[in-house]
Amino acid sequence: MSDAIPTTMAAVHLRGFGGTDQLEYVTDAPVPTPAPDQVLIRVAAAGVNNTDINTRTGWYARDVTGSSADAAGGSQSGDEGWAGALEFPRIQGADACGRIVAVGADVDPSRVGERVIVTTMQTAYSTEPLSTTVFGSEYDGAFAQYAVAHTDETYAVDCDWTDVELASIPCAYSTAENMLHRIELGAERVLITGASGGVGHAAVQLAKRRGATVIAVAGADKADAVLGLGADEVIGRDVDPAERFGESSFDAIVDVVAGSFFGSVTRLLRNGGRYVTAGAIAGPIVELDVRDLYLKDLSLHGSTYQPPEVFANLVGYIERGEIRPLIAATYPLERIVDAQDAFVAKHHVGKIVLTIPTGT
Repeated sequence: MSDAIPTTMAAVHLRGFGGTDQLEYVTDAPVPTPAPDQVLIRVAAAGVNNTDINTRTGWYARDVTGSSADAAGGSQSGDEGWAGALEFPRIQGADACGRIVAVGADVDPSRVGERVIVTTMQTAYSTEPLSTTVFGSEYDGAFAQYAVAHTDETYAVDCDWTDVELASIPCAYSTAENMLHRIELGAERVLITGASGGVGHAAVQLAKRRGATVIAVAGADKADAVLGLGADEVIGRDVDPAERFGESSFDAIVDVVAGSFFGSVTRLLRNGGRYVTAGAIAGPIVELDVRDLYLKDLSLHGSTYQPPEVFANLVGYIERGEIRPLIAATYPLERIVDAQDAFVAKHHVGKIVLTIPTGT
């Protein structure tokens, strides 16, 4: 490791499950050393995502059945993380944008200096089919001045975007693109829930890129912003889509909400329609009329594992100028509590991003 790289850094440690009091900003965390197949990244910006809050609160535990907003420390049952128990302290942060400053012994040294983003759903260390590990959950992530990642999970990007814009991409946009990839969305009529959030606003743009007619669900105060992203129509959360458009009105539904909304999914989809989900912010326990499922030949898809082409395609969209994120607000890393409070309040449209200090 170069002499120019310090031995300690600023970072945010998650000390345990619970509220924001479990987040501790420190300036003496050890700078990680890249393993032979890893790169060391000087982080410039890091996005805030639902998974950061859900992991902190332990919402992924099986016996937590309420909405993500209701979770407060999980169940302490040992399965609160994406892949089971977490080790503390953990440096969270699923979104990283920065520059490679050092490489492991097996990595081409010419990678030093590249501006990169890091995949969130990683497969480099997975041993089971369709399994994934999450950057900033099973491994330390981007809420720090430096982070390490497998070289295959680290993508160079050549564009004129700011670091903040690039840092908004990895988690939200790959989640959205993977959902559309999973259901092979084309020039069809699609309903997108949670359209003002990180994944939702990405899904609107990415669906329009595919030629879809997009009906988006968002609060009335956010409708203009979502229309500006390309949605053809925005309806409020209090509107019943079946009453507004009629039953069997959609070829596909892209959902991150679940909860009570899920009960209308099978009525809204046309014969052969597809539903895909990558979240359940309104609650994971839902009702399903199985008769509609089989009588209408519907397909229901969960979406977590991402084949490599999903992230590679995103980099291509960025470099060709086919998408552009909407940044709602930025906060310095030491104000992570304020950033997460703003995120949970859901008054924003687009992404909230943390900027990382250049010195300890």
